[in-house]
Amino acid sequence: MERLLVIVAGFGFRKDATLDALRTVLASAQHGHPPVTALAALHDKQALVSPLAEAMGVPMIAVSPSALQSAQTSTRSPASLEARATGSVAEACALAAAGPGARLLTPRHISLDRMATCAIARSVAEGFEA
Repeated sequence: MERLLVIVAGFGFRKDATLDALRTVLASAQHGHPPVTALAALHDKQALVSPLAEAMGVPMIAVSPSALQSAQTSTRSPASLEARATGSVAEACALAAAGPGARLLTPRHISLDRMATCAIARSVAEGFEA
């Protein structure tokens, strides 16, 4: 059975964030790490991230709000704690979407305009034999 490396970029962002802010913060977070295999965002905010996933040719994973609370984030944003009951939406989305045994490759990066965050998590999944 083949083991597949899963690398997910998770996003958190304010309602006025732009696609350009997501691209820029992804590039910052991804610098020096393997290419991502999927993007993730909260299900109610995936509409902004989906075009980026399409352009990159990777899947978009919608994360439920309940999945955030079980993720152990390395940073703690007061705004994230108040709005979503997690220390970092980006980190929690990345960890939840990467699946069991996921760990952060990078904590959240914050866009220059402070409208978006991105974190990258990795896990190893068992593939199927052909």
